[in-house]
Amino acid sequence: MRVNQRTIWLRVFSLVCLLASATILQAADQPLTDFTTDEKDKTHWFDIQNLDVEGKGWTDTESFYDRLPQKAKGVVRPPVWSLSKHSAGMAVRFVTDATTIKARWTLTSASLAMNHMAATGVSGLDLYVKTESGKWRWLGVGRPAQQTTTATLVTGIIPGKREYMLYLPLYNGVKSVEIGIPESSQLWKAPAREAGKDKPLVFWGTSITQGGCASRTGMVHTAILGRRLDRPVINLGFSGNGRMEPEVAKLVAELDASVFIMDCLPNVTADTVKKETVPLVKTLRAAHPETPILLVEDRTYTNAYLKPSSQERHRTSRAALKAGYEQLKKEGVKNLYYLEGDNLLGDDFEGTVDSSHPTDLGFFRQADAFEEALRPILEQQEQAQ
Repeated sequence: MRVNQRTIWLRVFSLVCLLASATILQAADQPLTDFTTDEKDKTHWFDIQNLDVEGKGWTDTESFYDRLPQKAKGVVRPPVWSLSKHSAGMAVRFVTDATTIKARWTLTSASLAMNHMAATGVSGLDLYVKTESGKWRWLGVGRPAQQTTTATLVTGIIPGKREYMLYLPLYNGVKSVEIGIPESSQLWKAPAREAGKDKPLVFWGTSITQGGCASRTGMVHTAILGRRLDRPVINLGFSGNGRMEPEVAKLVAELDASVFIMDCLPNVTADTVKKETVPLVKTLRAAHPETPILLVEDRTYTNAYLKPSSQERHRTSRAALKAGYEQLKKEGVKNLYYLEGDNLLGDDFEGTVDSSHPTDLGFFRQADAFEEALRPILEQQEQAQ
């Protein structure tokens, strides 16, 4: 049978592509060789900047672990800019066969804790491992001892090559973070996320969104949801400063999200909610015509049952948010969703440290409520793809 020249070239081209793909796969499976060695304890130290750090919305940042781009300086209010220096929501996935995993990290602030939030949440690290079933399970915590800390996160674990995820501090910034493993072990980049699950959940909110007052950095509801829903997360929680501002809204709109979750009500009153809700959604919708947007009411203060002022604040701000939501729906805005606040912390009044900021119990309950709202949205997205 005669084969024409075009067919020959097509076969050659296909073979070249096949060989190239095999080379890429092989390269991706190569362990990292860029490390420093501590000869004293025979540890190889890997800078996580050489891995794929999740939770960064922008690459053009003043410092690597900033949450807003450098161009936001002087545009957003100074408190927002300062809080954007905290590494809340950032995490790194990696694979290793090590039976001991260490960490070494340097913080931007020597203030390790707050009077209502543990140092492990403010300035610590949190290590999770992916089990054989594909679920994430907690494994070890990095307890900060000073501005630069070296700690063993876990040791003596059963040998095996596994995927891990390390969460960075919630209320402190980091100058550097390194993972340490024995020199007899190896470390790889984690595999890329499954197509369709690589777009992040983008949260914009308050101190609660940022993580106050989780005892560990992996226990804020945004991180819990990232594990449950198998999505990266961008945490734009700014303590006391989630105020629905147009300047921040324009920045948020630059991100390519799977869902935008707007959770600013704890920091604003009804007047601001009434003024900003519709423009905020329209800013996001102009940049992303189809991306789902979830509007979230404020959590209920756990002592509000005896405080009429708190009850009034909840009533008025929620009414303003709901009115904005209804207006947008009438105007034909699609893929807009709403989450009520009454059940975000449960109904036994035991979910906070101070009536406002969740404990781990409160965050777990909040994750439950958000998951109930988000999972159907994400499943609908998957079906449409």
